[in-house]
Amino acid sequence: MDKIFLPHLQKIEPHAQFTFSFPIIESSLGRKYYAKVGSLSEREQFVGEAESLRAIHNAAPGLAPHVFAAVGPDDSAATSERPYFLSEYRNITSLASNHKAGEELGMRLATELHVYKSTIGFGFHVPTFCGATRQDNGWHQTWEGCYSAMIGSLLAKLRDKSRFSELCTKGEQVRSKVIPFLLRHLEIEPVLLHGDLWSGNAGVDNSSGQPVIFDPSSYYGHNEADLAIARIFGGFPRSFFEKYHKHLPKTEPVDQYELRADLYELYHYLNHTVLFGSSYAGSALRKMTVLLEACP
Repeated sequence: MDKIFLPHLQKIEPHAQFTFSFPIIESSLGRKYYAKVGSLSEREQFVGEAESLRAIHNAAPGLAPHVFAAVGPDDSAATSERPYFLSEYRNITSLASNHKAGEELGMRLATELHVYKSTIGFGFHVPTFCGATRQDNGWHQTWEGCYSAMIGSLLAKLRDKSRFSELCTKGEQVRSKVIPFLLRHLEIEPVLLHGDLWSGNAGVDNSSGQPVIFDPSSYYGHNEADLAIARIFGGFPRSFFEKYHKHLPKTEPVDQYELRADLYELYHYLNHTVLFGSSYAGSALRKMTVLLEACP
């Protein structure tokens, strides 16, 4: 693997020597890098992660690890060569009890990441992966169409498992009834999302004390959708949400904010059902019931 990364490293630090102890590479000048190589079947995952991180870097420099080199979506050699990834190394600690870093993260999401707009539409130019689940992405002209497609893709995966018929039936009702009711009339623009922003994908850079996010599954969508999985699993200080909405107020109509939050959380409950099985199906069904009863 040294041969894959050495040419890239020599461009960054032409006078350094490098010690390889994967996934960490250390230079004689004191810099550290994070490197990995995947199997041919993991090409899309590597491309999706790298393109997501590059987009986040463009929107909010320093908020995510900087990618120095990675297999690209248009890399013709990538189909026959193992995918690779090289980024800066960050020593990351927990965000949970760090209120200052939580506030900083909330502010940076609200003022940088979630105001970085697409000029094409809602979606993303390559597939990304929320956990192990492939998000097809592509482009949609409306947020309603984009989010309905995302939910529909998960329902299709659940149908393939042949044991979630009630969940799939109610899910299609959510698509036909709830999504148009809650999302069709929103006056929003497509902004860049992390896509999988739970506490395991956010932390504090130990050397700078600044917040950092990683392992994204990015797409351009409604900013409130990016808060959903953080609400489910916790691990973010209250200051994160308070500072976020101080800088980026809740979308009108505000009285539907909690219902939209339930709808956006539903995506992650469905995805966890795809990934981990029936233990999450009950939570997904309860969300659907609440939404279907609330929406005429």
